[in-house]
Amino acid sequence: MKIVEQIKQPIAYEMELFEQKFLLSMSSKVALLNRITHYIVNRKGKQMRPMFVFLVAKMVSNGEISERTYRGASVIELIHTATLVHDDVVDDSNRRRGFFSINALWKNKIAVLIGDYLLSKGLLLSIDNNDFDLLKIISIAVREMSEGELLQIEKARKLDITEDVYYEIIRQKTATLIAACCSLGAASVKPESHHVETMRKFGELIGMAFQIKDDLFDYGNTQIGKPTGIDIKEQKMTLPLIYVLNQVSNKDKSWLINSIKNHNKDIHRVKEVIAFVIANGGLEYAVLKMKQFQNEALNILQTYPESDFKNSLELMVNYVIDRKK
Repeated sequence: MKIVEQIKQPIAYEMELFEQKFLLSMSSKVALLNRITHYIVNRKGKQMRPMFVFLVAKMVSNGEISERTYRGASVIELIHTATLVHDDVVDDSNRRRGFFSINALWKNKIAVLIGDYLLSKGLLLSIDNNDFDLLKIISIAVREMSEGELLQIEKARKLDITEDVYYEIIRQKTATLIAACCSLGAASVKPESHHVETMRKFGELIGMAFQIKDDLFDYGNTQIGKPTGIDIKEQKMTLPLIYVLNQVSNKDKSWLINSIKNHNKDIHRVKEVIAFVIANGGLEYAVLKMKQFQNEALNILQTYPESDFKNSLELMVNYVIDRKK
């Protein structure tokens, strides 16, 4: 059995029901809209976000969930899908998860309108049911994601990023959404309890580990084959590189910064940078930090009683670190 299927097992029924409810939550009287929303639903990924919502909700409530949990998962998916549709327009990207993006098939104007529509549907689903606490959790996440992206753009121009700034960027860009899923799962069943903040922290730690793992893929390893160097080409400062920049001599530091600023399209030079970062312990340091976040997340889970849901969340934490892509 695939690891994702194994994680999903204790909530398989809820996930099936969620898919039906999610499609309903997007319905419209406009045929074109329905055609596009069906396209979105049929090309879903692993569905990690709703899985976090349901697993956390069931873990903290001994298996009891309500319509509020389904609505919470739908709101997260609606608003997150809206941001992805808009991202593809901004990045001029024609593919998402191996399929054509909305803007590739229906052009930018329609894609932006679809994003706006999904956003409004998410807001109304919460407001119509007085789920203001859930709406606040996801709204804070969207604000932080935007701030994280802008902070990264601002810093990429100067390449003066410290490790602390890097953590702040990935906390906002990546970790905040997983934190929102976990926090929202807890809030849907135990509103205003200590679980809401505990699970937010848990999700944030997983998100940090997840992003560092993504950064490591750029350098390749025996399982994934060739390094890609895409982050270097895009002048993204990731943890292995930041660590090495802070360790080496001024001469090497100047060479690294010059390579990233002025020679980032030179394949040979990018390979040299990758080799230099690996040789100077950049990857080992990033792996060490990633495992620290992983262990902190697992320690939080240990405070909860044994259950299938807790076991699945443990699997999820380890999957984030062990995945091959």
